[in-house]
Amino acid sequence: MKIRPLGGRVLVEPVKNGEEQKGGIIIPDSAKEKPQQATVVALGTGEPDDQGKPQPFNVKEGDLVLMPKYGGTEVKFDGKEYKIMREDELLAILD
Repeated sequence: MKIRPLGGRVLVEPVKNGEEQKGGIIIPDSAKEKPQQATVVALGTGEPDDQGKPQPFNVKEGDLVLMPKYGGTEVKFDGKEYKIMREDELLAILD
């Protein structure tokens, strides 16, 4: 079973930073900053234009992207955490 987004949405997997410890104190997940980098895992079917034809995406699978800290819908699938968001919510492609 796979996740395939619909319309102009993309499925991204946030890039996890290593566990941070400052002065021997373990920072709980709830206090950690949310990752802003993600890898594009899957693309939707494309947002339809005025004639009903799907528009091409600006990103492709495997692209490293910059996403907002808050936004999209978090989903868990096969033990991994993903976000589904609209392509226009993505901020940049990182080269």
